[in-house]
Amino acid sequence: MRATVVKLGVGNTASVMFALERLGVRAELTDDPARIADAERVILPGVGAAAHAMNLMAERGMREVLTHFTRPLLGVCLGQQLLFESSEEGDAQGLGVLPGRVVRLSASKQNPAPHMGWSKLSINAPNALLEGVEDGAYVYFVHSYVCPLTDATLATAEYGQRFAAMVSRDNFHGCQFHPERSGGVGARIIANFMSLPC
Repeated sequence: MRATVVKLGVGNTASVMFALERLGVRAELTDDPARIADAERVILPGVGAAAHAMNLMAERGMREVLTHFTRPLLGVCLGQQLLFESSEEGDAQGLGVLPGRVVRLSASKQNPAPHMGWSKLSINAPNALLEGVEDGAYVYFVHSYVCPLTDATLATAEYGQRFAAMVSRDNFHGCQFHPERSGGVGARIIANFMSLPC
């Protein structure tokens, strides 16, 4: 199994690479658009600001390649948010492969932002990404912005509000949480992604 991890120079790249290594996946980290275009499957990780990430991808010629990628692609955390049309964070334009706008998480004394910790998944629809994952399984989140609920929502979570925890449309998939930090459940989701047909 092989995967290409998009190098954005921010956040959770190292932990994603380690998670893939533990599963026996041969992973390449790159920001070369030609190598990304030729990849068997792509993981788009990220922690940080949406506008910065999108500017970086545009400068390095990755935006167009990712938008038109036709094999399996998994966005993780910020990577899921970048799949949408736009984000309130820096008023960024996303890749636009999913409709909707990412918005700031509603914070309160009971639920301060960022949302950091374990929350339950509520599964909306069967999907190969969720094979072997039980409804109510706990996964690990670190985020201050949330993706909208649309017909692409596979699973939701709650933290002061309900939001899209997993999404999928065609070959584009996403996890708002960090599967690489979510124990056996996260490892199963990554393994399921690696098993999706190209």
